[in-house]
Amino acid sequence: MKIALRLAPQHRIFATFALHAFAMGNIFPRLPDIKSSMGVAEGALGLSLIGLPIGTLIALTLAATTLERIGFRRSLLSLMPFVAIIYAIAVHATNPPIFFLLLIPVGMLIGCIEVIINVEADRTEKLIERRIMNRAHAFWSFGFFGAGLFGATMAHLGISPQLHLALVVPISILGIALFLGQYQPAPKRFEEADGEKPKFARPTVAILVLVGVTVPAMLMEGAGIDWSAIYMRSTFSSGPFVAGAAVAIGALSQAITRFFVDDFIDTHSPSSVARFLLWGLLAGIVCVFFPLSPIISLVGFCLIGFGTSAIFPMALSAAAQRTDRPSVINVASLAQFAFTVFLVGPPLLGTVAEHWGITWAFGIALPLVIFSIVTAGALGAKSPQDN
Repeated sequence: MKIALRLAPQHRIFATFALHAFAMGNIFPRLPDIKSSMGVAEGALGLSLIGLPIGTLIALTLAATTLERIGFRRSLLSLMPFVAIIYAIAVHATNPPIFFLLLIPVGMLIGCIEVIINVEADRTEKLIERRIMNRAHAFWSFGFFGAGLFGATMAHLGISPQLHLALVVPISILGIALFLGQYQPAPKRFEEADGEKPKFARPTVAILVLVGVTVPAMLMEGAGIDWSAIYMRSTFSSGPFVAGAAVAIGALSQAITRFFVDDFIDTHSPSSVARFLLWGLLAGIVCVFFPLSPIISLVGFCLIGFGTSAIFPMALSAAAQRTDRPSVINVASLAQFAFTVFLVGPPLLGTVAEHWGITWAFGIALPLVIFSIVTAGALGAKSPQDN
């Protein structure tokens, strides 16, 4: 492609994460409008959103071998535009069952892309001999912030979700052509096994403790994505821009923290950094659970983004460093449980919101965060520099 930019490998990875998040994130600021147009309550909308994690979990479990066989370049350039395209189709759904069915293929596409970009980030770290994983996920959050801001602006201008999501298609295709047109996959790590990796790895007690540490962060990250805009509309009757801004603020806070957190992990212990983040998460949930004013709740969503930013990456590192089993098995057992919580938990919170109120979609995590603070020592008492 003649318009494609020449970028360093790590910069292309950063662009890929941002473009992926922008394509998949534009629908979330419009969920209040989609809910209103369908005439349904939070529970029905939440159940329809489960189509997304179902498709994602299918792809995360089954797609890796197929993607390797097809090739990462061909797969990525083919799949990324279709996230925006099928989302643009899905928002025409007139009832939750149809919305649910249309979100399944979107979830499968997202799962395939997640496999590719995270493996590519890991291989690029090896290629350039420098850690970039947290920073790559920071660019995912920056892309999601852009999607939240763009979606909030479209809602504020009175543009329908259908036209808004249709506009995302050419924007995404142009970005993919510009930043990924010259993408070439990074070489495999020499230690990557050729044999089939386990599809389900039994968790040990130590891994279950790490799962417990990550659960509230994963649950609240997803809750902020799915329900923050609806929360602002339902609780304060906020306008479309402010409601969409709640999604963007959480993503921006998460992005900035991820961008800089590696230096703090290198200086302090992972458990100390984790406890600091978890206290921030706890404060954010309290701000949202007790809705005193729109500004305080927006501060709460900012703190939720901050608190959820690096818990899962640190848990993955702790799992990989255990010596009781091969690291790939420990990482797989943690990731499968954590992703299940992240993908399935937040949509189910719609039922909680419908019966107890939207604030309980966040307040239900308060005891889980306290448990995580207590057990955060499982992430490690030494900084990487001391290992």
